[in-house]
Amino acid sequence: MILQALDAYYRRKQADPDPAKRLPAFGLEDKEIPFVLEIDADGCLLNVADTRSGDGKKKIGQRFLVPQGVKKTSGVAANLLWDNAEYVLGIPDAKKLEKSRAENKEADYLDRLRAMRQKFRDAITTLPDTVQTDTGIRAVLAFLDTLTPETLAGFAALANIEAANPILSFRLHGDIGLVCQRPAVVAATATQSEARPDGVCLVSGVPAVIERLHAPIKGVWDKPGATVNKNIVSVNNKSDGQSNGGQTPAFASYGKQQGYSSPVGKPAVFAYTTALNHLLARNSRQRTQVGDTSTVFWAEETHELEDLFGEIMRDDPARNIGAVKALYSAIDSGKFTVGKLDTRFHVLGLAPNSARISIRFWETATAAELARRIKRHFDDIEVVHADYEPEHLSLSALLKACSRKKSDGTYDIPPNLGGEVMRAILEELPYPITMLNLAVGRCRAEQARKDQNGRPLPNVSYARAAAIKASLNRFIRQRNTSDKEFLPMLDPDNTSPAYRLGRLFATLERIQEDAAGGSGKLNATIRDRYYGAASSTPSAVFPTLLRLQKHHLGKLATGLAVTRERLVQEIMDGFDPATFPPPILTLPDQARFALGYYQQRQAFFVKAKSKNQEEKL
Repeated sequence: MILQALDAYYRRKQADPDPAKRLPAFGLEDKEIPFVLEIDADGCLLNVADTRSGDGKKKIGQRFLVPQGVKKTSGVAANLLWDNAEYVLGIPDAKKLEKSRAENKEADYLDRLRAMRQKFRDAITTLPDTVQTDTGIRAVLAFLDTLTPETLAGFAALANIEAANPILSFRLHGDIGLVCQRPAVVAATATQSEARPDGVCLVSGVPAVIERLHAPIKGVWDKPGATVNKNIVSVNNKSDGQSNGGQTPAFASYGKQQGYSSPVGKPAVFAYTTALNHLLARNSRQRTQVGDTSTVFWAEETHELEDLFGEIMRDDPARNIGAVKALYSAIDSGKFTVGKLDTRFHVLGLAPNSARISIRFWETATAAELARRIKRHFDDIEVVHADYEPEHLSLSALLKACSRKKSDGTYDIPPNLGGEVMRAILEELPYPITMLNLAVGRCRAEQARKDQNGRPLPNVSYARAAAIKASLNRFIRQRNTSDKEFLPMLDPDNTSPAYRLGRLFATLERIQEDAAGGSGKLNATIRDRYYGAASSTPSAVFPTLLRLQKHHLGKLATGLAVTRERLVQEIMDGFDPATFPPPILTLPDQARFALGYYQQRQAFFVKAKSKNQEEKL
């Protein structure tokens, strides 16, 4: 299903009326080429054109349509008329050369370098005879045959080429395009699919030439800023010395090896890999990163949701808010500005896994149904918050709130959490219990957290409260219990003992702050010392806290003291005296405690803000 959907997307993009939006034709790929070697008809090097633009280390080369690259393994395999400087010029990669010297293997590396140059030339000479007579091809071969270490001497780009081992290609003097874009070469790459079929393609269902090794998928994040080139379809090769004629049975069912074990024709392989690499491209609007999961999405026809989905999931409040509002508007009005309600929409989550790329999730639904599920997610995470905080939280903000911030500024997000949360959103499932565990754990771990100036920071933050509320409500919904779902704002009528304990703790903390002259006057409150115990073993600390309350109330003005005492009594009236305070709270109850604490604190801030506004009037 995944490959078929990607194949269909490729064909849709190929039929785009705007040529600039079409994907490469069969046998070609869109590739960044930082440097172009400009040669004359005799193969003499005239110039080394630097196609890069940008500043500093962020320079990006111009993109060109080139023959599709071969699958690179530990062996030597060259691309047609483009490759890195090792293959094209025989210039050593500085890091590889240094490593080979350190391992006393410099001679082996230099032998490999000569083999790489030869492979690059061989790839050109294997083109049909009709292509060999092309002026551009003859010029490239002449250049390669006369290439010496002095050929590039004096060209300013040489230092960059030696340092970075960049991708290179050729342009014939007087041409606009590259040599690999000349009509004869393009025609030769297009005929690769016209060979005699040797199997039935699992994607198209028709006889085709089966692809032995699928092209790699590029752009899946391995770590922030770094991507991997791996396959989603691959089968290990035979292993000599094993049974079944030297083939490992698990890898070679019915004697079939590698790509022939799951036959996909060359045209379909080209289509799905080209489509997926396009979706994963660095500047793609149809990809987003969720934890370690690279997520791509597309519709079966042009649709507004293709733009909205990415904006909704990105960690950019300015764009996120507008996209969520547009989504809500589409659901309320029953229509999208572009596309139909019943258009099929696909979402694919990918993550690196050893030698291959793993599928974290795959979801297909109508645009209307998917929009409804996303809206339900935003409804679930809605919780009262300060005016300066974003109206809608991104998925990234939720994951970060549930994770420890490391010394380098990054977050220790569990590997599978992003994919599991995204799957819960797309399939309307309960959020993973890991998210609730982590959110509650961070509330306890950061109970005494301070900023760099020593000012207290909230341990139950907006994003943590949102994650907790959403998790609790989905558990209630899934189990179809009589429990009341939690509201976005303070709910005085909620009878959950744990929720009321959280409210009580927030109220006792507020009384302590009032006694000290207001919020922010104390370096530490009861939260710093008692939050962890109060939220897990209430009976161990609440008797002490209630005694402290009487001391703090004595320092307040009469009116404020009465107001605070009434609130404490109103909360206490909801407990069973025989079981108050409970000896222990389970994890879900610790989550309810945190939510009650957060919402009661927010209610105090709202009242204080309203009072200040009235005084100004």
